[in-house]
Amino acid sequence: MHIKVLGTGCKKCTTLKANVEEAIKNAGIDATVEKVEDVQSIIGYGVMSTPALVIDEKVVSKGKVLKAKDIEKLF
Repeated sequence: MHIKVLGTGCKKCTTLKANVEEAIKNAGIDATVEKVEDVQSIIGYGVMSTPALVIDEKVVSKGKVLKAKDIEKLF
């Protein structure tokens, strides 16, 4: 599984990335996490509100800081 956190580096983006890493650990899955900060790349996903979460190239959340338990449900 490949997970991307889209955001320009704000506190919310950093928090979402930490929550994603916690969710991966809790779920015991094998996944890589990538932080995408390039604005053109973010726009390429059709995202105008960050932070956003992309799982296996599908945007699953925009503009929210999901909690780890909510992220686990998306796996």
